[in-house]
Amino acid sequence: QLQLVESGGGLVRPGGSLRLSCVASGSTLDYLDIGWFRQAPGQEREGVSCIDSRGSTVVSVDSGNGRFTISRDNAKNTVYPRIDSLSPEDTAVYSCAGRPTGGLCSLESSGYEYWGRGTQVTVSS
Repeated sequence: QLQLVESGGGLVRPGGSLRLSCVASGSTLDYLDIGWFRQAPGQEREGVSCIDSRGSTVVSVDSGNGRFTISRDNAKNTVYPRIDSLSPEDTAVYSCAGRPTGGLCSLESSGYEYWGRGTQVTVSS
């Protein structure tokens, strides 16, 4: 049974950067697209970035600004989302999710079968 575990969250000052990790156990990530989602208190879950199984396609919610980037190391069964220029509006629980690869990865949460429990990111001075 595949399990995903996020880490790397914490308290960050505005303007800072954070690299998170999503590690898989119980099975390989090789055939999964991985999406990153966040949910702030009182708000709906939002997809922020995703990467396909081979790492050749990446989608981010703010492609124009490039604040959200994502990479993966299948040999380590790990995906690494990164957030730059953090602001208090980025405060949320960040979760990774996996789905069988389907070509272009998606920021829509439906279709993702495997979910981690999330890691809290708090941006505050």
